[in-house]
Amino acid sequence: MNAVFKKALVDLEFDAVCNQIALLCTNEKAKEDAVALPIYFSEDEVMRTLRYTSEYLSSFENENRIPNHGFDSISEELGLLRIENTAIEPEGLQRIAQVCTLFEAHYKFFKKFNTYYPTLASRLDSLVYEAEIKKQIGEVIDRFGVIKSNASPVLNDLRRSINEVRAKINQSFGASLSHYTKLDYLDDIRESVIENQRVLAVKAMYRRKVKGSLLGSSKTGSIVYIVPESTQQHSRALADLLYEEGQEIRRILLLLTSFIRPFRRDLELYTRYLIQIDIIAAKARYAQKINGIMPEVNSSQHLFLKDAYHPLLLIQNRKENRVTKPQTIELHPENRIIVISGPNAGGKSITLKTVGLLQLMIQAGILIPVHRSSTVCLFENFMTDIGDNQSIENHLSTYSFRLKNMRQFLQKCDESTLFLIDEFGTGSDPELGGALAEAFLEEFYERKSFGVITTHYSNLKLLANELEHATNANMLFDNKSLEPIYQLVLGEAGSSFTFEVAEKNGIPYRFLNRAKKKIERGKVRFDQTIAKLQKERSKMTKTESALDEQAQRAKKEAERLEKLNEKLDDKLRSYQQLYDYHQRMIQLGQKLDELSERYFVDQKKRTLISGVLHLVETENSKRKKKNATEVKAERKTKKVQERSLKQEIKELPKQSKPKTDKTKKAKPNIKSFKIGDRVRLEESKSTGTIDAIEKEIATVNYGMFTTKVHLSKLEKT
Repeated sequence: MNAVFKKALVDLEFDAVCNQIALLCTNEKAKEDAVALPIYFSEDEVMRTLRYTSEYLSSFENENRIPNHGFDSISEELGLLRIENTAIEPEGLQRIAQVCTLFEAHYKFFKKFNTYYPTLASRLDSLVYEAEIKKQIGEVIDRFGVIKSNASPVLNDLRRSINEVRAKINQSFGASLSHYTKLDYLDDIRESVIENQRVLAVKAMYRRKVKGSLLGSSKTGSIVYIVPESTQQHSRALADLLYEEGQEIRRILLLLTSFIRPFRRDLELYTRYLIQIDIIAAKARYAQKINGIMPEVNSSQHLFLKDAYHPLLLIQNRKENRVTKPQTIELHPENRIIVISGPNAGGKSITLKTVGLLQLMIQAGILIPVHRSSTVCLFENFMTDIGDNQSIENHLSTYSFRLKNMRQFLQKCDESTLFLIDEFGTGSDPELGGALAEAFLEEFYERKSFGVITTHYSNLKLLANELEHATNANMLFDNKSLEPIYQLVLGEAGSSFTFEVAEKNGIPYRFLNRAKKKIERGKVRFDQTIAKLQKERSKMTKTESALDEQAQRAKKEAERLEKLNEKLDDKLRSYQQLYDYHQRMIQLGQKLDELSERYFVDQKKRTLISGVLHLVETENSKRKKKNATEVKAERKTKKVQERSLKQEIKELPKQSKPKTDKTKKAKPNIKSFKIGDRVRLEESKSTGTIDAIEKEIATVNYGMFTTKVHLSKLEKT
């Protein structure tokens, strides 16, 4: 990493973003790696790391949550595995088993859900899970970190013998305790524990009458602690057995460590995987915190950041309950360089830093807080000149340091470079420094580099206006309140509002007038013209915003009316279908009534049956070929539809109707309606008969059902 690139990382505060991500890691090694995240320059690497973070972020929103990955470091254990004839302690083996368990969970999870997380799952393609490591450790060590008795037959026998000897010790000690208690040789506490041994608390005056080994006395000397002679022999046997147990455990651990040693490389890969997944998880949590997304990555040198936020400023403002204004900026081969001007404290520098920092984040695999329609490209060089760059160590002034920096720019600037320069040209005589800055800008332009610069120099604004593939931009400023709006506008230069801001801060008019006289009239007029353009632009922006809101409201109303029309059309079609069905049923009923009346008169069953059969055959010929199940389902549907339509007709007068054309024919006088008239609802094809009229409410009979409708909504047929 060259010095110019390191300077860019510092100037753009990329280390601060890395530190915030590191705080979200769970593993200490992951935190160390996250502090210095690498920047990638290959499109494949950038896309892969971005997809890692994007897929992990998506796991927060579904039920297929990625398993836990936090683990204790096994670096010491891995070091021991490099040395022959060494044994890892049970606690270390437990940590190794934990790593294997976590890796196994991830291995099985991503094999199962590889369609949900294809890029994350691909990280396991080159890894193999060795189940024998965890299995062998589990056969030797229990979940409390203790060597199991069945780890070897010898250990099992030793522990059984140890338990038997301890039982004898307890039995003999109990007998001595009972014996000397009866003789009243013991103090009130009767017994104690010294050096992990039970001892009798004997009164000092009787110490010679109790057989055994003296291990100590109380502070006052009134009590002496004695191991009974009867338990001493068993204690020596226990010590021998415990020594043999330790030797056997040592042998078992040596064998187990030797078994694991060939898998050292696999364990290193497992830990490296878990560390990397921890960093990816931290990036995902950081993206969730700043509302970061994965924008489109293109190869056409097109950088379009819409509604872009500076992540550090966004987090800080949230803590202080302050609003953060997003910025939209675009660079492409037809618009390679942007010159931002405007008042001080107007947001020029933060806009410049936002572009650089978000670009670094993308190339480090970090999702960025922008609109989803944003698109980014990749750069191979990052060059910055931001802030006061005095160098005390090298005895360089601000301007000398900036010139040295510009020399490095000239050495490395090319078409794959993104350069960011704050307050371009300052630090020297305005006339001479501005001329030199103009020459530098022309050189960067000829080399087809991409960049954003901020300046107050009028000659740079004019140059940006003259160059075909460069453009001016300004930070909006409220000319009434003389407060910055923190909104970037592309296409025009900005005024510094020098005299206006000075006037607001209480500088007397006579000083301002004297200052104006000391500069060229052309410059004052140029700055005034820019200020006037900015005011007009501000008015146009407000008007455009108001028109957009009106257009949105009109669009929503049109959509609402269209949906209402569709709903009414559906209802009318349903009414017509139901009406046709009822008319057919009425006709069938009339025919059956005629057959019934004829049978009543002549009492001829043959004629009745043949008439009914003829009627049924006629109806069946009209139907399509359907099975019995379909016919039953159709009847059931018709009943449900009928109930629904009755309810909808009752509610229909309450619903709002779309505005009708004024050219429609005049409605009939409601007084012209009378009982028995054939009528229909407006724009409906279904007709019915008026059965009753009461207070301008008509009861309309449709055959199978009736409804009440106001006369003004009916028309005669």
